[in-house]
Amino acid sequence: MIQKSLGILAIALLMVACGGKGTADSYTIDVNLRGEVADSTLVYLKKINEQNQPIDVDTVKVIGGHFYFEGQADSVPEMHYIFIDKIRGYLPVIVEKGSVEINVQKDSLPFYKVKGTAQNELFHAFNKGSRAIGEKLQTTQADLQKAMGEGDAASAQAYREEIFELQQEGKDYNVNYAKNNPNAYISVLLLQGMRASQALGEKEQLEIFESLSPEIKNTKVGKLLQKEFESSKATSIGSTAPNFSAPTPTGEVLALNEVLGKVTILDFWAAWCKPCRAENPNVVRIYEKYHDKGLNIMGVSLDRKTEDWKKAIADDGLTWNHVSNVKYFDEIAQLYNVRAIPATFILDENGVIVAKNLRGQALEDKIAEMLN
Repeated sequence: MIQKSLGILAIALLMVACGGKGTADSYTIDVNLRGEVADSTLVYLKKINEQNQPIDVDTVKVIGGHFYFEGQADSVPEMHYIFIDKIRGYLPVIVEKGSVEINVQKDSLPFYKVKGTAQNELFHAFNKGSRAIGEKLQTTQADLQKAMGEGDAASAQAYREEIFELQQEGKDYNVNYAKNNPNAYISVLLLQGMRASQALGEKEQLEIFESLSPEIKNTKVGKLLQKEFESSKATSIGSTAPNFSAPTPTGEVLALNEVLGKVTILDFWAAWCKPCRAENPNVVRIYEKYHDKGLNIMGVSLDRKTEDWKKAIADDGLTWNHVSNVKYFDEIAQLYNVRAIPATFILDENGVIVAKNLRGQALEDKIAEMLN
């Protein structure tokens, strides 16, 4: 499946003295930067907006190997990122009430030292454990490449098995950290990453979410996950599919409840999605076989360009109903908690969801069962 890249920090982490100047509701970030960095080098404090894009929060200059951010803190913590002009990488920092001091070498940003504020120290502790696993993984991958280059098949296989074990260790580390640290902001970021990568089942995800402290649930990420869990419940098997409407390729507005048949396939797809396009011939065959018996399909495209969407419909011979807001993973995808495509929902004549994410022969078997 092609997964929505949410740009979240939790997955990236596996790959890889303030003087009291502020008020009680403010934050300060005091950074000592070692290495030769010219005075007046620009430094940017950024955060990720709701469209998963970085936006500027503040800009300062390096003076004598030092720079300093301060501002009004929100009531809940939020991840921010510090970018230094002409230096690769970034410094992740959690902005919350209080003072943070960072010490870092310009050529090794990932190995920064941080102290001050509870969330940043929890985050730094998580990083330390995650980095240790990542370093072992990198070393073993290098060993694997060397063994393959030398034609040592036995050693290469042993290294592959070790890599698999380390990858599993990394996943377990994330899960256990989130379970054991309900007061840590990084826990909700890890949970967001688990949902994006489908590393855990829905039930386990919900259990972790429900264990989080009220403060962490009240963060922006926490509120977003709350909506996703609510959407999951609303689109679980046995629930009535939420109605929606969107433009067709010819510009009319079409609603789901206008196209319900005896059986309806709600198909989330896109022209850019290779697994979707690979499955389309099977869906075409099933539609042609069962449409006269009462099968309808509504395709919901998550394309970004109208011309790509229309061309894919024509090229693949998709003769059923189609709608799209042409906004990638838009509000309809969010309504159905679709984070990866292809995604399908099978509805009965009353619009009740009876199955999800069936493809190939399993999809035809279900349609045949409902219509024959």
